[in-house]
Amino acid sequence: MAGVSDDFEDVLHAVGPRLRALRRARGLTLAELAVTTGVSESTLSRLESGQRRATLELLLPLARAYRVPLDDLVGAPPTGDPRIHLTPIHRHGMTFVPLSRRPGGMQAYKMIIPGDGPREPDHRSHDGCEWLYVLHGQLRLVLGEHDLVLPAGEAAEFDTTLPHWLGSADGNPVELLILFGQHGERAHLRARAAARRR
Repeated sequence: MAGVSDDFEDVLHAVGPRLRALRRARGLTLAELAVTTGVSESTLSRLESGQRRATLELLLPLARAYRVPLDDLVGAPPTGDPRIHLTPIHRHGMTFVPLSRRPGGMQAYKMIIPGDGPREPDHRSHDGCEWLYVLHGQLRLVLGEHDLVLPAGEAAEFDTTLPHWLGSADGNPVELLILFGQHGERAHLRARAAARRR
């Protein structure tokens, strides 16, 4: 666990210089910041010089005064599953941001279709099953002989062995979430809205 505690100490040691740089960038004096935060000028000075250890009690009023998230204020290292790297993939003129990275099973992506005007559908087919949900924009989904327009909030599920194409319906950008099962796994919706009683 030495690596974890080393990271923690590195973050704490960097807080002082980060706070001083932020204050100077905002053009504030220690006296002005003390009035805004309610933290004494001497405490702020010792915090910036590293003579005073950063605590939540001191950092919260500073985050409010600077209007920045606490993580930005202290420069905390990224958290989360280190196996998930949100590195965009550019393919067929679209951007895919992987949201999951486990071998086999369902894969989740955020997909961004640029708003570069209408394009001629280029049908593709491959093994698998796809479930999509439109977050923003108007999606044009061509499935075999069907040509559909899905607005934000609409979802679709289809077998990807059927020739298909996704694009912008109106020439504006489209954002959607995609669940893809390479081996034909399907997204099963189990929750159902209860019938309203009269």
